[in-house]
Amino acid sequence: MLYAGGMTDLDRLQTAANRGELAASRKRAAREGLSLESALRLVLEASAGAAGLAALLSERTALRRAEAARVLERAAARTAARTMRDARRLGAPTAWRAWFDGSARPNPGRCGIGGLLRGPRDELVELSRAAGYGNSSEAEYLALIAVLEAALVHGAGAGELTGLTVYGDSQVVIDDVNAPFEHSAPVLRPYRARVHALLARLPAATLRWVPRHRNLEADRLSQRAGDLLAIDADALTFL
Repeated sequence: MLYAGGMTDLDRLQTAANRGELAASRKRAAREGLSLESALRLVLEASAGAAGLAALLSERTALRRAEAARVLERAAARTAARTMRDARRLGAPTAWRAWFDGSARPNPGRCGIGGLLRGPRDELVELSRAAGYGNSSEAEYLALIAVLEAALVHGAGAGELTGLTVYGDSQVVIDDVNAPFEHSAPVLRPYRARVHALLARLPAATLRWVPRHRNLEADRLSQRAGDLLAIDADALTFL
């Protein structure tokens, strides 16, 4: 017989059976020369006892559906929790958003910076350029400085739509910017001072950490700058 969804009798029996019953049915089929469906039916009838096979199938179908509902409920709860975590991390939507990333090859080495700025009227600014020689934290700071400067140039600090959220995956730089002066890294203080000067002109700006997988565009732009630097360096060796 064919049931809804294209299920056969064997499908129904296999779906209802537990692991032990499936193993027992395979052994019985091989031992007694039965079809798998016949062997499985006999095993399940033995499990059902006086209640009968139909009652067993009905009960296990109900249990399976209840478990599927619980799985969906747990998945929905995880999705909701993740959405809430992301909302707390990303903050309330703002008119302007920016992402930054910096790289050093090797570390320390040639620096490349990348940044992305999006505005309330579909403004889109991409930054990808060389940034001299330094370590990865210096490169990250220079990328942050670049996107803040771009935000000022494109009007994020003036007019009605002034809210700006800047995202980066460098915990070192973000913690350094937000730390009290006495707790900041002395070697990074010149960069920190430049960032604070720019933030003073962007009073509605906030800086937030995001994991790397949420900063892929800025990472791509910084890596592109690094790739161009490597090509230029290779070309110089042949001059």
